[in-house]
Amino acid sequence: MTRMKYLALAVAILGAAGVATVGIAAGAAVAQTAEAKALVDAAKAQGVVGERNDGLLGFVGANTDPALEAAVNEINAGRSQLYRQAAARNGVTVAAAGAAAFTEVVSTRLRPGEYYQSSTGAWVRK
Repeated sequence: MTRMKYLALAVAILGAAGVATVGIAAGAAVAQTAEAKALVDAAKAQGVVGERNDGLLGFVGANTDPALEAAVNEINAGRSQLYRQAAARNGVTVAAAGAAAFTEVVSTRLRPGEYYQSSTGAWVRK
């Protein structure tokens, strides 16, 4: 995939989701509760949750909070749906759509101190 198509795909994915803050936020295309977003945003700020390199959220370490796990699962389900839709519209794989969103989120929306997953799977603090 060319860099321009990759960036256009990332912008299309994030725009469809109504992203205005860190991560993929609720929009017409993604169902997510305000409570789930608030839990995840707080966990990201604490370094408990980070952006996986496939465009989904993941736990940086062990998690013992069932409510946070449910919130991460809820947001990931919405992201997965969005990536499937974007992939179909753009003629790319779902993995490519998720990777494009990840690149855009990490480069433009991830706050200092928050975590993302490197291409090797290691967690890195921005």
